[in-house]
Amino acid sequence: MQEVMYKENFGMVQQFSAQMGEPEWMLRLRKTALKRVDDLDWPVFERVNYKRWPLIEIPELTTFEGFILPEDQEYAQTPQIVQVGHQTMVEFLPQKYKDQGVIFTDIFTALREYPDLVEECYMNRAVNPNEDKLTAFHAAFMTSGVFLYVPKHVVIEEPLEATFVQNSLHKNSWIKHVLVYADSYSSFTYVEKYETVGTEKGSANIIVEVVAKPGATVKVSAVDQLGEQTTAYLNRRGHTDKDASIDWAVGVMNTGNVIADFDTDLVGEGSSSEVKVVAISMGNQIQGIDTRVTNFGRHTTGHILQHGVILDKSTLTFNGIGHILKGAKGADAQQESRILMLSEHARGDANPILLIDENDVTAGHAASVGRVDPEELYYLMSRGIPRQEAERLVIRGFLGAVITAIPLKAMRTELVETIERKLSE
Repeated sequence: MQEVMYKENFGMVQQFSAQMGEPEWMLRLRKTALKRVDDLDWPVFERVNYKRWPLIEIPELTTFEGFILPEDQEYAQTPQIVQVGHQTMVEFLPQKYKDQGVIFTDIFTALREYPDLVEECYMNRAVNPNEDKLTAFHAAFMTSGVFLYVPKHVVIEEPLEATFVQNSLHKNSWIKHVLVYADSYSSFTYVEKYETVGTEKGSANIIVEVVAKPGATVKVSAVDQLGEQTTAYLNRRGHTDKDASIDWAVGVMNTGNVIADFDTDLVGEGSSSEVKVVAISMGNQIQGIDTRVTNFGRHTTGHILQHGVILDKSTLTFNGIGHILKGAKGADAQQESRILMLSEHARGDANPILLIDENDVTAGHAASVGRVDPEELYYLMSRGIPRQEAERLVIRGFLGAVITAIPLKAMRTELVETIERKLSE
């Protein structure tokens, strides 16, 4: 099986790499990963039966869509990238940031112009390309993405934005890679949004790597709104060096079947990560979300907060994993996973897992699956608020911890509107 996958696709992968002007090390990575796809196991998502989903679909590497943005579409003059399918439609970075050495460009431009810088972190810190079948497939067939680099001691106050639109006007798998590299003592916020246009069935394999060097501070916000016909694998990974921090705020608002892996490795002493996730499942949708923080270093802090709402006949599974390794003295691992059920036909699982290999640590977890608190509803209704509106207020408060962590007002508003729309459907 391995030889069939390799022989059938080696020529296509080699041709695509040459067409995009990739460095030799990138082609080697692709070829090595291609050899491993069939041999490697599927990633483990407890209580989610997904292995028959169409997640291994070879993309058309030689065809880029001729998608054209509407002429009346306006974009603010803020740091941003807009990609539709494989194409970069908008790329803007103010000159003041370019003068400081900031790089914010599509992944292939970065591979051609800054190959050594990309090689430092691309799938060798946060993500191992041979970790499992889906990461190897991604490494072999990646077709689009973004590279963001912020140099040492550079502080950016305004968010850097990326909008990624899956072009499902025709059938093609979407394999996107985002690499965020925060050099020592830099500080910034990166915001991304995923959405789908079109209704053709397809798959998405998305990996986001964030590497934070010593003393760096990175805040990542994301809203995922992939379409109903998209079956998706989402993998967001962080790697922190000494005294660095990566905080995540993610709204999982897709309408198709999804497995998502949100992991941060706290490698350097004193580093930290806070992961906040909200999700809504509806219809017959299945979503499985694994969120893990691994404490490698001494005095590291990892906190996980996951809140989800399930409707209709959908399924939502939260697996929260806090792992403190031997030698990580003074580490702190906390997690909370809660799911609100708005239908007796829905299924929710909140599975807290603590793996503790060290004594001098702090760790704790909380998990629950249940319905809207009747006392909260009674309190609001007693003040003249209709029941349906009272339920929405309770749910918005339940999801509010992540909503408020998103820095862009426009994105917060959009997330709230998405939540409202899903609850009213």
